[in-house]
Amino acid sequence: MASLKSLKVRITSVKSTQKITKAMKMVAAAKLRRAQMAAEAGRPYAERLTAVMASLAGKVQVGPNSPKLLAGTGSDQRHLIVVATSERGLAGAFNSNIVRAARKKADALIADGKDVKFYLIGKKGRAVLNRLFPGRIVHQVDQTHIKNVAFTDALEVARDLIARFEAGEYDVAELFYARFQSALVQVPTEQQIIPVSIPKVEGTVEPVAAATEYEPDEETILAELLPRNVAIQLFRAMLENAASEQGSRMNAMDNATRNAGDMINRLTIQYNRSRQAAITTELIEIIAGAEAL
Repeated sequence: MASLKSLKVRITSVKSTQKITKAMKMVAAAKLRRAQMAAEAGRPYAERLTAVMASLAGKVQVGPNSPKLLAGTGSDQRHLIVVATSERGLAGAFNSNIVRAARKKADALIADGKDVKFYLIGKKGRAVLNRLFPGRIVHQVDQTHIKNVAFTDALEVARDLIARFEAGEYDVAELFYARFQSALVQVPTEQQIIPVSIPKVEGTVEPVAAATEYEPDEETILAELLPRNVAIQLFRAMLENAASEQGSRMNAMDNATRNAGDMINRLTIQYNRSRQAAITTELIEIIAGAEAL
């Protein structure tokens, strides 16, 4: 049985840990509010830009002379999987869920005979992916210096991805991130960003779209908007990730705080029982010694 001193040390240690997890929960809750507002504010712009891209793409004939970001390379043999995770841990299953979704996609592509590489945004997915797919990580974006995600951060990543695409390093790029729903729910999401995936609208053409006129012509506008669309989709993913990370961390720290409280209660009961047993033993020895006299 553990000694009274060791039990007291363990109780003190768990109480200190509980204070840390409680403070981390409060910090994550404060950051979550700002990150959630930023993520929700960025959604309408990203969705509207996607709708504009779909409208423009529906008016042009995709061919060899079309922008590569729209038409692609004509092949889908080489895939670049962009995995967006966090720079810090203690966020529950946030990072592992994103990495798991990326792993499933990579395994399916490799099984089909495709060439798969990884492009990492954040460092928390590197250890697992490097162990399971050695030699396939081509680049990692360091975001340790970023406190609040800005569009310039996404624009820098987008320019690097586009440059690699134009250099012929890959044919298709898929982005994996966590879409924020609530502090308890973060959904791992896959999105093809290069070449730009244009959603197909079922049904007849809308009358409003038929009356829309673009100046200059649609091809010129597409050439300007396609790189920006990649940056916007990356920016949205980074905002969603920031909110999802804080929500997952707040939930994880809340669970850790409650678990620490349960452990403190168990250790306190054990300490009291051991202390009572020690006192009883001392009393019995004293009484036995008195009777012996």
